[in-house]
Amino acid sequence: MRFKIKRLERSKHSDICSSVGWSNSGELFSVSDDLTVLKWDINGEFDSKIMEIDVPVVDMDWLPSGKGANEVVALACADGSFKLVSKAGRVEKSISEAHASAIISIKWSYEGAALATAGEDGQIKIWSRGGMLRSAVVQSSKPIYGLIWSPENDSILYASDKNLTIIPTLPGNKQVQWKAHDGVVLGVDWNPGNNIIVSCGEDCKYRVWDQYGRQLYCSSAYDHVITSIKWAPNGDYFAVGSFEMLRLCDKSGWSYSFHKPTSGSIMKLSWSHDGTVVSGAGGNGSVVFGYIVDRQLSWAHIEAVLDEDNKIQVNDCLHEMNEDLDFRERVVNMSMKHNHLVVCTTTQCYVYNVMNWSSPFVFDVKDSIYLIVQGAKYFALIDASQNFIIYNYEGKLISTPKFQGLRVEFLNARHLSLSSDVLAMIDPSNPKVVRIFDIISGRPSNVTIEHSTEIIEMDVNQVEMSSERKMAFIDSNRDMFLTMVHKPEIIKISSIVDSFQWNDGNDMLACIADGKLLTWFYPNAVYVDRDLMTKAMAVKDASDVGKLAQMLTFNGNICSVRRLDGSLATLSISPYPKILYEYVDKADFEKAIRLCRFVKEQTLWACLAAMSIYCRELNTVEISLAAIDEADKVQFINYIKDLPSEPSRNAALALYCKKIQEAEQILLQARLYYRAIKMNIKLFRWERALDVALQNKSHVDTVIAYRQRFLQQYQKEEDIEKFKQYSKEIAFDWDTVKKKIRSDKDKEAAANQ
Repeated sequence: MRFKIKRLERSKHSDICSSVGWSNSGELFSVSDDLTVLKWDINGEFDSKIMEIDVPVVDMDWLPSGKGANEVVALACADGSFKLVSKAGRVEKSISEAHASAIISIKWSYEGAALATAGEDGQIKIWSRGGMLRSAVVQSSKPIYGLIWSPENDSILYASDKNLTIIPTLPGNKQVQWKAHDGVVLGVDWNPGNNIIVSCGEDCKYRVWDQYGRQLYCSSAYDHVITSIKWAPNGDYFAVGSFEMLRLCDKSGWSYSFHKPTSGSIMKLSWSHDGTVVSGAGGNGSVVFGYIVDRQLSWAHIEAVLDEDNKIQVNDCLHEMNEDLDFRERVVNMSMKHNHLVVCTTTQCYVYNVMNWSSPFVFDVKDSIYLIVQGAKYFALIDASQNFIIYNYEGKLISTPKFQGLRVEFLNARHLSLSSDVLAMIDPSNPKVVRIFDIISGRPSNVTIEHSTEIIEMDVNQVEMSSERKMAFIDSNRDMFLTMVHKPEIIKISSIVDSFQWNDGNDMLACIADGKLLTWFYPNAVYVDRDLMTKAMAVKDASDVGKLAQMLTFNGNICSVRRLDGSLATLSISPYPKILYEYVDKADFEKAIRLCRFVKEQTLWACLAAMSIYCRELNTVEISLAAIDEADKVQFINYIKDLPSEPSRNAALALYCKKIQEAEQILLQARLYYRAIKMNIKLFRWERALDVALQNKSHVDTVIAYRQRFLQQYQKEEDIEKFKQYSKEIAFDWDTVKKKIRSDKDKEAAANQ
């Protein structure tokens, strides 16, 4: 990926171009010390002169919520005033003497309800949408060169001297300050999608920070002062500007490309809303356009590369096939997963099946698409108008999920996940909550998954069966958790996790944690037998990929990983679990056993044991558990096999999986009251055993008899009020109790002969 640079040979501005900004309708406006405001189209061509202004403009920012005639830009002026100007060039409001000297930075809040200004006088002031002063939140002795609102609009990050400071605008929050650079900080930006901060300064470096001020990346020193820095809307990359330098960087900090446009110092940067074009305000009066080209996608054995002429070259390494896909319009976004390539241009969406490149499904889109999220059966598009739309791979509209407070512009690919039945989304307004939607109707599910700390990354598996729908997520402590989606039960499975991926074709889960590649061959084992979960896991050294590596894909038995320096690494796991999944999916347990005997790996036997317990294939369970020396479990499985009825066997298996309520429910539905009572007695759930006996008017004397035996055996006195009461009322005789038990067992056996 790189920039294709474009600028006019002769500058339209006759003096320093001080700032640029993209309107919501996709046009670029530039301001200059020559006191003019000019308009440019997205192709980098000069459109028209909008207006002349009576004082030099230092900074500009478009109202985020405006559209069409409602589009308003705020201009920060060198005399300490600011103006609200319509798209047509009409001054709607002018606030004179807002600051004692020049306003250096001006920024709308994300919902457009407030405007913040920062000036050479060291003050930050907050204004209403109509230009009324609300408060002065900062009064410093040094100029403030940059400011940005926090994603929640409850605090402001600003750059002054060598420091970055997050100051709350609402009471109750704490101020955070840290030394960011060795020279004056000149620029700062905070992306709401990934919550990461970037800054640049007079020490000729740019740096990446998290929201707590911890440094994630520091560049080497450049030849000149870094004058500007700006996130792309999707939060995947950012642009850096300096004297005749424009750099495209990944969110981790490493550089995709480096260019030297003849523009003088790039004073300000601005991205188009679709994240494909960056514009820079040149110190020599020029306006620079950087178009993202050479985007590369890879999935399994297929690679797709977008060149600068809107042509996608597809290379299929397995079948030795090359295809060229031509598009008349500019390609805005593209994604390739699950055997499909989705390409969005400015007005249309193309859906290609990797087995058929000649006839894509094509449909129209209303606005620029800045995010594509793919699942096994469906994909979602998020556009610049904040629409959230789900389609199938034939281009048919499925649903448009919505909920109150949804802020689509804050979502990124790790906040969303699609499966064949549900859409999971981290709530942008409360990152501790994952909302679940039904894909077909688009309605919110009754289930929401809540966690104790913020969730930063989440993904659901892609298996067909909705009953096996699971979600893995990483919280802000870098701990990794697993939960069922429809019946949430959150279980911690790892810590110090950098990133994770579900396998594209089956239920395997892999993560990079503490310099190791951990692979759970059958994560469902955590709900079957947690001992087997650990045994059905492979641990492989991955220290060569370094810290904070990002897993890109997990296809077959290959994991593709992006290192922190931007290089790609490939990690492999055993190919046998994938084959085992194929046999179990076909219920061919005989071949599965033969495979495990051939491979002779404990992890594979443990994986088969957990799978066969889930499928209730008890003969296979017995063989698998014996192979990994689980003698006590083999004994219990033999006990289950000897049980006379199907409900009692199912209940015993549920009990093996520690699902006590489910086991009891199975027995009660089958009217096996004695077994339900005896199960609770064995688990020392005495009160529950008595409740079951009383509710079903069966074996009350049996419960009393077993309770009396227990108390005598351990030489204790009765301390449960219910038993004190019924022990007085009900007399028991062991011969009678044993006869009733034998009678119940005989009835059960007779009914299942």
